[in-house]
Parts: sequence; C-alpha cells; structure tokens
Amino acid sequence: MPNTSDLLSPWSLPQPIVVLGLSLLTASAAINGWADLSRLVPLFMFAPIPLLWLAERLLPKREDWLLNWKDLAEDLFWLAGTYLIWAPIYDQAYDTPISNLFESVRDASEFPFRLEAETTGGLLIAAFIGILAAELIGYWAHRLQHRFMFLWRIHATHHHITKMSVARAERTHPLEFLGLNLGSAVALAFLGASAEVVAVLVVFRLNTAHLCHSNLPLVSGVFGWLSNTPEWHQLHHSCNYEESNTNFGCTVILWDRLFGTFSGKNHIERLGNGTGEKLSLATQLLIPFKSDQALREL
Repeated sequence: MPNTSDLLSPWSLPQPIVVLGLSLLTASAAINGWADLSRLVPLFMFAPIPLLWLAERLLPKREDWLLNWKDLAEDLFWLAGTYLIWAPIYDQAYDTPISNLFESVRDASEFPFRLEAETTGGLLIAAFIGILAAELIGYWAHRLQHRFMFLWRIHATHHHITKMSVARAERTHPLEFLGLNLGSAVALAFLGASAEVVAVLVVFRLNTAHLCHSNLPLVSGVFGWLSNTPEWHQLHHSCNYEESNTNFGCTVILWDRLFGTFSGKNHIERLGNGTGEKLSLATQLLIPFKSDQALREL
C-alpha cells in the first residue's frame, strides 16, 4: 500500500499523466478522427522511449543502473528485434484480436456485449475492461512461467537483466511473444474488442510497461492501487527468489492484490536471476534451448 508521503509526492504524478494522457489522446483521435491511428499509435508507443532515456540519465533512481554505451546498444538490438522482426511476424500470424484468424472466435462468442464504443468516454471504459481481461490472462500465464521449468525457459531471458531501464521492457525472447500475446488476444476476440479499443489498450499497456522498467525515482501513489508501477515491478526483477515471486501483473497490479501475490516492498538489493551475473547477448538468445541444469546454473 502507498504510504502518506507517496500519496502526496509529485513523483507519483508522471506515470498517470503520461499513460492516461496518451490513452485519452488515442481514444479522442479514434472517435473524432483528428489523426490516423495507424500512425498515431506507433508514435505514442515509441516517442516516449528516447525522452525517458534522457530522463533516466538526468534523474536516475539508482546510479548503478545507469546504462553504458554497450548496454544501450544491446537495448537497441532488442527494440529493433521486437518491433521490426518478431512483432510483424506474429502480427501476420494473428494480428492481435482484430485479425481474420480470430474472426471465428468473435462470431462464435455469445458474450452479451462487445467492447466497442461511439464516444471517447465509452471507448476508454471499453478499453479499461479489455485491459483487465487481457491482464487476467497474462497474470496467470506469468505465474505459470515462474512455476514450470519448460515455460520458464522462454521467460528467463527477461529476468536476466541487472539494470532497470525503459527499453528493457522489450527484453523478451521471440519465443515468448506467442505465450504472452495469444491468450490475451483470444480473450479480447471473445469480448469482441474493436480496433479502436485495441489501439487504446496497446498505448496504455506499452507505456505502462516502459515506465515500469524505467530507472526513475517514481513512486506508486494512488495510481499504484490499480496499475503496476516501477516500485512494484522492480521487486519482481529482484535476484531474491522470494521477492521475484510477487507482483506478476504486467501493467495492472489488481490481480496480484486479489490473488495474494502483491508485495508493497519498494527497495531491492540486487537485480537479476540465479547468480545475478550479466549474460552475453548470445547466451540470452540461447536460454530456451539450454538444459534444465544449465538454466539453474546461470
């Protein structure tokens, strides 16, 4: 739970201002047509990243998490891989819930209403419902990844980071994209989510994920009662096994609170997994193909 000083801290404001502000602009553009969503959504996904990198350099939460040029080059590799290679490949396969592949799911669904709207406020509400549904699926998928070794091997790359930084949200092995996105996509297709709802949802989730991995002195405040925040997510990246088995929500912390996996501890000693040592880029890419014993020794 946020303490009183957190509730009053100005550092509790940047995350909701950025995330909710960009989500509102996306919804407004979708309803009022003042911008092309196919251009606006990528802009809102990527434009904050260099600004947050600069903010991390000027106002870091921890000096030992500051990136050197090698770290930055590695993060650019993962960003490029995610958005220029792996995401388009999966996009062609199931293009989130608005693809032809999931049309049959939408058509077969007998859900009493569909996630679509004709007003900005209605679109924000529909997107909020979609976020909760997608995050519920993602929460349980994430818990299973931490429980079973055959699922952990595709997730482990993300936990072998030794510094927090905005683009490390993209430190995801290509094999993990399918597991992370498929369940949520089916859920949104079942709910009949429109393309506009998905656009708002994507802007909210991506910007939340980037901020949650940032090296900024943000505090959770009131927003942290529902949303994941840097404080909550940094604990999940702790090298301490017990600490890392908390706060499984990707962008929403509500399900952790309801299912008993939330921890409000806001200080960790060390990031990483296993030995806590930094892994080479090649090792990170090969993690899913290593033996169980080799994984335990990393």
